[in-house]
Amino acid sequence: MASASASSAGIPPSVFTLPHTAQLEALYTIIRDKDTSRGDFLFYSDRIIRLLVEEGLNHLPVLPKTVQTPTGATYEGVGFEGKICGVSILRAGEAMEAGLREVCRSVRIGKILIQRDEETAQAKLFYSKLPPDIEKRYVLLLDPMLATGGSAIKAVEVLKEHGVPEERIIFVNLIASPEGLKNFCTKYPTTKVITGWIDEGLNEKAYIIPGLGDFGERRSQLSAEEYEAGVEEVFGRARRLRPRERREEERSEVESIRREIERDFLFVRAIDSPPPL
Repeated sequence: MASASASSAGIPPSVFTLPHTAQLEALYTIIRDKDTSRGDFLFYSDRIIRLLVEEGLNHLPVLPKTVQTPTGATYEGVGFEGKICGVSILRAGEAMEAGLREVCRSVRIGKILIQRDEETAQAKLFYSKLPPDIEKRYVLLLDPMLATGGSAIKAVEVLKEHGVPEERIIFVNLIASPEGLKNFCTKYPTTKVITGWIDEGLNEKAYIIPGLGDFGERRSQLSAEEYEAGVEEVFGRARRLRPRERREEERSEVESIRREIERDFLFVRAIDSPPPL
């Protein structure tokens, strides 16, 4: 896979795209269409996610490995160097976890919840739940959309605070803007970015154009405003708890928080991800 900069002027050399085949363009056409049903959006976006995860794994380092085949012959191959884990940026990044689990059955999954601080307009960490040995692993950071890059930059900052070197992080997303790529790669030049498509740019509202709309909203049918209101309510309750109860709340999984939000706002579909292994 060649770097995107080979065909896209101004794209950093750490950015890699999927081959733009007719099949891939057809898949993107379906998920970009505003009239695509929710079921088709789920199905075809999942197909792209699987391709992206596979490409992300291609960028992991390998070591020589020799095995014996059933015929008694020796095969000189390779094996992955070290362990990996996935970390999804909530809420939309959670949709990419299944694709990672399909190809890495026992992979551990962490979660980071980042929201925009209305007072400072900066990305703010609300919650993180990461594997305890994450500093020893290669990390596939999952978020389908890269617009301005604020959330992804904050997520890498959180990972680095937990001891993960930026060169051991691979950021995987479906659609990126040139502005977001520039911001992200300027901040973290040694972190590889795997994207399916680089769009034209951002409009005055910082939406990706042509884009596909709000990825999380199209999958869950809950607006971003409703989701953020639910997050604020759940964390507001946690802050009002007594210290012992607060500690218990902080130890709970993000899935539990999501279930409360889903009940409050009557999600069309509950997303019940299995807990991290």
